[in-house]
Amino acid sequence: MMEVNSVPDIRKILSQLAAQEAHLLDTQFLAPCVPGGSVRIRVSSLIYNFQPQPRNFEGWGIFAPVNEKIAAVIEEPSLPQIAEYLQLLVPVRLHLAYVLQGQTWLAYPVNESDAKQRTGVAKPVPVHLVTEGSQFEPILARWDGHCLWFEEIDRRADPLPSEKLKAAIKKLILPQEVRFKGMTPEMRTVYELVSRNIKDFDPKVRAQQRLQRALKMGGGELRDFGDRQNYWLVEWTSGTGEHHTSAIAKNDLTVMSAGICLSGLDKDFDLHSLVGVVENR
Repeated sequence: MMEVNSVPDIRKILSQLAAQEAHLLDTQFLAPCVPGGSVRIRVSSLIYNFQPQPRNFEGWGIFAPVNEKIAAVIEEPSLPQIAEYLQLLVPVRLHLAYVLQGQTWLAYPVNESDAKQRTGVAKPVPVHLVTEGSQFEPILARWDGHCLWFEEIDRRADPLPSEKLKAAIKKLILPQEVRFKGMTPEMRTVYELVSRNIKDFDPKVRAQQRLQRALKMGGGELRDFGDRQNYWLVEWTSGTGEHHTSAIAKNDLTVMSAGICLSGLDKDFDLHSLVGVVENR
């Protein structure tokens, strides 16, 4: 029976590894980096991680090891060098959602099944070193097995859906109400992601704005309101300065209880008309 990994073999392997590590310290390498992250290089089958110098570096750099733990940026790589690096990675098409921090954006796959086949997941993901693009824009990124790195705007994609999504978000149209020819489930998902990051899409904020508009049209002013499942308990002030509390239906702002005597005719009014009734009673 042949012996595997004899003492001479182990010594030979250790000697080879030591030679590789010594050579590594004299090697320059290209790598992407995010603030607070690390940069990596593969030598044979081994991966070495370095802390970048400067520590807050963000971008593409050519690094030179200072020691076994730190690698310093020595120059900026050329665009062809970056392109050659990216060509070694797996391409993934995504829609940009919003900035997370610095040059890192949250994005969502253009095609969920394709993304899952290529990366193993189909979910909102961070894309690093995004140097161009805007919300909903389709991009091409590259997957290295751990992170996604921006490559370019996907200029082969139809730009019209992105423009329609941008127009809808400006009008604060709710995600379930956005419809147009060619809209995909993935587009609706990225729209939902963007809407969650906009304050005016918050249900409470939207309710407040709706109540304020109705009261202002009648000459009143909103003081406060509370959510009571099917209705809002609204505290408001009339144009004459009187304070009132009324129960207002959520779906159409009809009056469920005016808070004053309307001879059982409460439901004949909405919040807008209620202000005038109170002032003229």
